[in-house]
Amino acid sequence: MPMNVPRASGGLGAGSGDPLQGPYTATAVVEGKGGICLWSPQAEALLGYPAEEVCDTPAVDLLTTRKDREAALAVLERHAAGQGWDGVLALRHRDGHEVRVVLRVRSVLGRQGRAGWSVSAAEARQVEQEEVDRAILEALFRQSPIPITVMDAELRHRWVNAGIVRATGIPAEWLIGRRIGEVAPEVDFRTIEQVLRHVRDTGEPVIDFRVHGRLPSAPDREHVWSAASFRLTDPAGHLLGMCQTYIDVTDEDRAQRRLALLSAAGASIGSTLDVVRTAQELADAAVPGLADIVGVDLLEATVRGEEPAPGPVDGQVLLRRSGTSSIREGAPEAVYAVGETVAFHPGTPWARCLATGQSVLVPRLEVDEWYAYDPRAVEKIREFGTHSLMAVPLRARGITLGVAVFGRSREPQPYDEGDLALAEDFSSQAAVCVDNARRYTREHTTALALQRSLLPHDLPDYPAVETAYRYLPAAAHAGAGGDWFDVLPLSGARVALVVGDVTGHGLHAAAVMGRLRTAVHTLADLDLDPDEVLTYLDDLVVHLTQEDPDCEGATCLYAVYDPISRLCTFARAGHPSPALVQPDGSVEYLDLPPGPALGLGGLPFETADRHLAEGTLLALYTDGLLEAPDRDVDTGLDRLARTLASPDEPLEQLGEAVVAALEPECRSDDAVLLLARTRGLPADRVATWELPVDPAQVARARALTDRQLANWDLEPLAFTTELIVSELVTNAIRHARGPIALRLIHAQVLLCEVSDGSLSAPHLRRARTSDEGGRGLFLVAQLASCWGTRYGRDGKTIWAEQPLSPLGA
Repeated sequence: MPMNVPRASGGLGAGSGDPLQGPYTATAVVEGKGGICLWSPQAEALLGYPAEEVCDTPAVDLLTTRKDREAALAVLERHAAGQGWDGVLALRHRDGHEVRVVLRVRSVLGRQGRAGWSVSAAEARQVEQEEVDRAILEALFRQSPIPITVMDAELRHRWVNAGIVRATGIPAEWLIGRRIGEVAPEVDFRTIEQVLRHVRDTGEPVIDFRVHGRLPSAPDREHVWSAASFRLTDPAGHLLGMCQTYIDVTDEDRAQRRLALLSAAGASIGSTLDVVRTAQELADAAVPGLADIVGVDLLEATVRGEEPAPGPVDGQVLLRRSGTSSIREGAPEAVYAVGETVAFHPGTPWARCLATGQSVLVPRLEVDEWYAYDPRAVEKIREFGTHSLMAVPLRARGITLGVAVFGRSREPQPYDEGDLALAEDFSSQAAVCVDNARRYTREHTTALALQRSLLPHDLPDYPAVETAYRYLPAAAHAGAGGDWFDVLPLSGARVALVVGDVTGHGLHAAAVMGRLRTAVHTLADLDLDPDEVLTYLDDLVVHLTQEDPDCEGATCLYAVYDPISRLCTFARAGHPSPALVQPDGSVEYLDLPPGPALGLGGLPFETADRHLAEGTLLALYTDGLLEAPDRDVDTGLDRLARTLASPDEPLEQLGEAVVAALEPECRSDDAVLLLARTRGLPADRVATWELPVDPAQVARARALTDRQLANWDLEPLAFTTELIVSELVTNAIRHARGPIALRLIHAQVLLCEVSDGSLSAPHLRRARTSDEGGRGLFLVAQLASCWGTRYGRDGKTIWAEQPLSPLGA
């Protein structure tokens, strides 16, 4: 390898950071005749020759080629004493491979003149890398726009680059030798020093820790820096200091905080369909992240649920303070209290906002000019130092609903366009929620009157089931619907669950629904089986369609649950099958005989029986619950099943969850959801006896009844109950045929039932004075709170109920 042209002395090693003066530099001494007389351990590490092997040998023998050796000797001969040269040569390693080496040769003078040469060497690749590293560090510290500091072990500035001077506006000479808290007390220097101590003591770098504060050059602006710190050591591992870099991420941090505020606002605003509550949620969401004080004022029409006129609001109008929030407890700086009527003068910023429909930004608030317009507001602003504000209209679907006013008092930085954009996002989101709430208020007011007149006012607590319901009216444009439901008590502690849907909308559908519901009540009192109930309803709808062509039919699901046998019997007429949720949470849609819709006429209805474990949940619903423009019915069924798979959740909460999961953005049909969780009547609350057809059994029946009532601690009912049992058993023995059964049920009332094998109907009549009998059912009717007869396949059952507390007690 040819020898490079030697460079003049001072080139490579000039200045600080000389790569040939480090602890790993190889050194050797060559005597005047060219032999090596001194060989350092670093030289041995570089070329592999031990000192005893290389000393007293010609130095030029280490060169790899003869040409290089001759050239080196010629160059040395041409240089006078006191001079030296630098260069890069290829030397031979002990194992035979070449090593490119940077050499520095200097003459060594003795008393007689030149005595030899001092040679310093380092591997060329290492030297070149150190040159690159040094150039990078030079550029980083002197040219980098990123602020960089070096702190000593006492946390004082030891070195700073131009970037830190530009960023802080503090001269470098003022920084050197001082701690951060001395030069920038408004910066969170305690956090920085805590990190510096950690880095100094552990050697672990800390990356991307956030520092907040204000600089002396801009005391009104809050900055955020992303800082990093790492320890600096020399090759021996001794501490030189800690290096820090600072990147201003103020804009990024503000953007992230704004995004977080918007996300939080989206989760908190509009949680209810209440206009005033939604306005308060807007105020709460903006404090303290965006404002120190927020007031939300809605037009009176908005609060009432009416639709304000489209476009901006001109002239002096009345509003109502609907939401206020402040960083100060009780919002003392608020001009108006929630619920108070507000009238804005045209000269104020919030009045201009309403009049133009555009946001108003006031970075520096000067209130003197409109003191005469609203002195009350001006006094509050002066008292609490509100210095910057924004007024943003609440507009949704082309309608101005009100105005939101945001103010700053404690935060010194004035509002800017970025803050206004965030406030507009807040207000736009809230305006949609307010408008939804307003629409709901209007629709709810109309639907509520209809619901109160045509649907159950409340659901009593029956021993057979725990129930909850949701009636969801259709959107205002769709008109009132014809969905209905009922939970009806039946004899024997049983209960009937009914859900129906009249085809069509409007008052006509609601009227048909009312007639069908009345008919169901009447048929339920007759204790008919579910399929018989639907048959009679079908006949009624056929007659209604003949009378009125606008009547388009209906669907219905009728179920009867017995808490004693835990048997549930279903029948449906063109209605969706109910969902059944087992106590373990598994959900299924019952496969019931479909049955024709009501009004077709002439077609039979079938029943299906299902034994239900205690705690089983039944969900009866109308098709409006599942239908939505953005999904099909199967998707609705899947969502309903997933939501219902929480059998232990309270029914009211479960109903809300179902509505939330299935509620479309705009409901085109009303919907009903009826939830029923089954209960079982304990065996010790039911007593049953078979009685032979023998008049002597009447006395036994009374005795059995007396003992059972004593077991139930119902002795006060013994006299009347014995009379009822005596009359019913006597009638069964005398007028019917066996088998005869007596059953007592201790539920919310005391039920007495006598069953026989006859299908003949009992008749209540008034006996003449001379008649020896005929007074049995009359006595039962006088002693019982209610009584009746139900028929089965094998006979009939006459039942009578008594309240657990005797009348007049």
